[in-house]
Amino acid sequence: MFLFELCGGGNMIRGSVATADQPACSRQRLESGQILQQCLRAVRGFFMKRVQASDVDDMVQNVALRIQTHLAAERIDNPERYVFQVARSVLVDHHRKNVSRMSGQHETLEDWHHPVEELSPERILAGTDELQHVLNALQLLPVRTRQAFVLHRFEHLSYSDIALQMEISVSAVEKHIMRAIRKLSAAIDEG
Repeated sequence: MFLFELCGGGNMIRGSVATADQPACSRQRLESGQILQQCLRAVRGFFMKRVQASDVDDMVQNVALRIQTHLAAERIDNPERYVFQVARSVLVDHHRKNVSRMSGQHETLEDWHHPVEELSPERILAGTDELQHVLNALQLLPVRTRQAFVLHRFEHLSYSDIALQMEISVSAVEKHIMRAIRKLSAAIDEG
């Protein structure tokens, strides 16, 4: 059983015996640091009918904390009414929070939503082999084609900058890069 005790030192002060027609929490005054267990059970039932079970404990705790804070300031003459007024306030706050965060539209994130790629030794070896295969194919390209491709893909130069550096036309740069891409793609497909 989930129990809140708001008494100093963690001890609950026991009240009088409840009659069948009158709840214990309505017959007693909430004294500084005291709340009856029956009131909290009733609040728990109130929340169980209105929110998800996973939220109930936190909401009952919020009620208990608000009452604890209020008790320090003044006495409460009608404790049952006050406890349920606080419970309704906590319920409204909970609803507002859910609406503003659009929690009804959230989806629980599971591991399968975000698969993590493992860097297994086999995968690392396969990647290293593929990289070596591409580098070998790059070395087989004609010098000018390889130079244009490297300047564009690895140095991130524009076609016009490559044309100036290699002293060729922009269309010649385009042809060199297209030739490099075709030959590298063919080499990758063969490998």
